[in-house]
Parts: sequence; C-alpha cells; structure tokens
Amino acid sequence: MTLSSVRGMKDILPPTSARWAALEKVYRECAIRFGFSEIRTPVLEKTELFSRSVGETTDIVEKEMYTFSDRSGESLSMRPEGTAPVVRALQANRAALGEWPVRLFYTGPMFRHERPQKGRFRQFHQFGAEMFGTDSPFADAEILTFLFGFLKETGLSGVSLELNTLGDPECRPAYHRKLSDFLSSQEDRLCDDCRRRRAKNPLRVLDCKAEGCIRATADAPSVLDSLCDPCREHFESVEGALRELEIPFARNPRMVRGLDYYRRTTFEFVIPGMGAQNTVAAGGRYDGLAEMLGGRERIPAIGFAIGVERLLMLLGEGEPRGPATDVTLVTSGIRFLAEAFRWKMELIGRGIRAEMDYEGRSVKSQFRRADKSGARFVLVFGESEAERGGVVFRDMAAGVQEEISKDEAIRRLHRLTEEKGG
Repeated sequence: MTLSSVRGMKDILPPTSARWAALEKVYRECAIRFGFSEIRTPVLEKTELFSRSVGETTDIVEKEMYTFSDRSGESLSMRPEGTAPVVRALQANRAALGEWPVRLFYTGPMFRHERPQKGRFRQFHQFGAEMFGTDSPFADAEILTFLFGFLKETGLSGVSLELNTLGDPECRPAYHRKLSDFLSSQEDRLCDDCRRRRAKNPLRVLDCKAEGCIRATADAPSVLDSLCDPCREHFESVEGALRELEIPFARNPRMVRGLDYYRRTTFEFVIPGMGAQNTVAAGGRYDGLAEMLGGRERIPAIGFAIGVERLLMLLGEGEPRGPATDVTLVTSGIRFLAEAFRWKMELIGRGIRAEMDYEGRSVKSQFRRADKSGARFVLVFGESEAERGGVVFRDMAAGVQEEISKDEAIRRLHRLTEEKGG
C-alpha cells in the first residue's frame, strides 16, 4: 500500500517549487535592502513559550498546537507562529546580535491542527520580519513600507492596508472594562468560546469569526476612543509617516489580531471581496513580549508575517516552469556518453545548466526533451562529426544549426558563461 502524506500537509513539487523559490528570492532581497538579517529558529520549542506569549485563551493554544511530551517528560510543541521563537532567540543571544535596533527576518514552516481548506494547511509556511529595540513610530512606518514594497514587487494587485492601535497597559485596562460591560449585555448572543474569553480577554471576542459574534459586537465601543495621549500621538505619527510616503491605508478599529502579545499598532494587508481568505499579511507592535517570556528588560518590537501559500494562491497558479536549460548534449550512440558527460560536468562547474540523456534514447526523442526543457542550445555528438573532430551546434531560438569544431563549441559556451556573470 502506498503511504499518503499527513492530512493538511502538502508536498511541494516541481515546477511549483520554482515559484516558491522565486518568491523567496524576492523576499530575501527586499529584507536585506531594508537592513534585515536572517534568523533560523528550531521547529520544536517548549510549550510554555507559546502558552506565555500567544495566550492561553487563544484558539492556537487551546485547540491547534501540535503538542507532545518527549521521552524525558518535557512538553514540546511544533511552532505555530514565528515571533515568539525569534524573541526567545534574541534573549538567549543578545550580545551576538549587536546594537539596537536589531532587524531579523525568517522563512519556514509553521504547524497548526486546524481544518484544512484552500490556502490553509496544517503545515504552512511564512515569511516574517521583526525589528527590536525602538518604539519610534518611524519603526512602525519602516516595517509597513518594507511589507508594502515587497507585495508590490510580487505583482499582487488590489491590496489594501488596514490599520489600528490597541493602546498599552496604561489605557487598555479602562477599555477592557468598557468592552466587557458591553459584552455582558450581549452574552446570550455570543458563542461558548467568547462567553468564556470575555472575562479573561474581551479583545479576543472582537476577533471571533462566528457570524453571531460579529453581529453581536457590531456596536462595540472603539478602542480609538479610549487611548491615552502617548498612544494617540504614536498612532497619529505612524499615520502621518505613511501619508508622507504616499502609502494608502484605512483605519479598522475592529482589528485586534489573534495573539495576546500585541499592543499599539496592528495592521493587515487585505484584498477586499475575498471573504475569510482576504488577509495577505498581518502584524503589529508587541512591546513587552520579552518580559512575558521572562526577560529582565522591556524590549520594544514590531513585526509581521506573510502566509506563503495564501500569497501564491492570490498571485494565481499560472503555468510555473523550472529553470530553463542552457545547453542540452545529444548523443547518437552510447559510445559518446562518457565524452558528453565530461562536457556536462565541466559546463555545470562553470555555472551553465547542462542536461543530457543517460538512457540511450533516440536523437529525435532527445531533441524533443531539449525543446520541452527550454534549452537555448543543443550540441550533438554524432558519428560523422566525430570523424571530423566536430559537433553539431544548434541555436534553438533561431532554428539554425551548423557543424563546428569542438574548440569553437567550447569558445561559444564560454561566452555563455560570461553572459551569465561567470
């Protein structure tokens, strides 16, 4: 019996994998241009990391994490999101990461046991970035500009930026009380999860996707009416910087994000009209998360994450192709295999993508495969050409071929190396 993959975990095969690689290349180049350095954290973390940071009342911790005890009895979880592991790594390796601000980006798989659907899997992948060590509103604007620029470079159209602020520990408790009082008047209309969460974290109710809860909270008080002066000034400065940069945005006072560690600026890049699948990227400020994880100092921070599967789905499937072959080496008999193989290895060593057939297929079949691979040139090692010390050199785009000496073929292929920057 053939074994299948785990439900909600998908193989990424060529040529689709080429689209992933191309998208990741654009993201890396954009991150480096903004001064971010790559970090790679383990897939497995201590469960406590997420129960402390993400929040015990979130769906992620309550229902979705892949959690188990290892052989020593320690509770471990496969990472459901990327921010908390990066903060843990920052705390553990603070001296090695240089002066503030520290800018880090990551790519990689995350894991949540939720119902698989289009664009959402149990193993999914994210691009993310975090900036630590400054609470300046210009840091918020930089992160948003980075993300706006990356999405623009991908060619994604119709994206809108929605912006909100959640206040801070100074002003949020008063808003929590006001919101909790409102929710108590709507309790019979809330789902069971939201009734339970109302006492611990009423903001989580505004994040519920159940239709009944959305209707029940339609007239909920806005956090924007309860901000302290520093939070209001910070939010207005972020908005002002975005206007200066001509990055369009709209306020969305209902946007609270799904994780407990956010404060002040939160944001989402969305495509209107896409329903539940409309969010492309999201994030916000999380000053204080380091303290929640046991750190001795408050580290201001802001970041975002992008769902790679969702982004590729929104960009459209298209007809992805693998990298085109530069040169295909065609052999008219098995006695030429060793010589063609030697040429292939030399060309690859020079940075040229070369292919050949090892199975002794017909010349016609080999040409057909060369055409399908997108090869620019074909070299044919044949009997009569070998007697004269030459090869057939065919330019596939021009449809022109000629017999040339092997030395001339080498010179032409070396020019190809120069074109490719070799």
